[in-house]
Amino acid sequence: MPNVLEVQDVSKSFGGVHAVQGVSFSIRAPGIYGLIGPNGAGKTTLFDIICGRQFADAGDIRLGGACIGCLPAHRRTRLGLARTFQECRVLDEETCLDNVLFAAQDKRLRSELAQGISRRGQGTATLEAQRLLELVNLRHLSGELAGNLSFGQRRLLEIISSLIAQPRLLLLDEPASGINPTLLNTLHDFLLRIFAERQIVLLIVEHNMEFIMSLASRILVMHQGRLLEEGPPALVQSSQKVIEAYLG
Repeated sequence: MPNVLEVQDVSKSFGGVHAVQGVSFSIRAPGIYGLIGPNGAGKTTLFDIICGRQFADAGDIRLGGACIGCLPAHRRTRLGLARTFQECRVLDEETCLDNVLFAAQDKRLRSELAQGISRRGQGTATLEAQRLLELVNLRHLSGELAGNLSFGQRRLLEIISSLIAQPRLLLLDEPASGINPTLLNTLHDFLLRIFAERQIVLLIVEHNMEFIMSLASRILVMHQGRLLEEGPPALVQSSQKVIEAYLG
């Protein structure tokens, strides 16, 4: 079987700033993977290239063996790629339930009539949305406007919204940022459960070392735009070059 994700010699510069420099790695099987490194290491830029928000200057991306490096973001989404963002993107003026159901809609539908159908009439999608809300302890807030939630709750809402469309690869950009310890435990357990249920790839950029080391089976480390190290958490934590560049 082809690798789930292949990043091949990817580079991206902004003027004289080399944000990503010749990065290559493969994710061969479903699992939870971490992507760590100091601020400015190129992690979010790499995410942007993988999901299609930016195009690489060189190199390529493959998803399930298919070359996607030249595809726009919406076509990559249709192939099973989803992501969240550092700044947490939800629809503040919509309810929690409608946020999740909006994410479940097929954005290819062009008929105003089809788009105007009540999102609560989607049946199976509604049941799954309610289940996901329950798993992150937001079911009782399903009718609440998303803008009224705490930051941590909105973060959880964004993550479950990204999962409603059943992606095979989910990129999470600093999901633990700004979340209190109680919600962080909820997120930790939720991600483990989702992986157990769906057997997808979760690739997580994170600065909370305790959180990511307890979740991921493999860690990739970036530094100054390059891939510095990769391997199991124990190997990465004991790597002298990682300690010198980041963990120390």
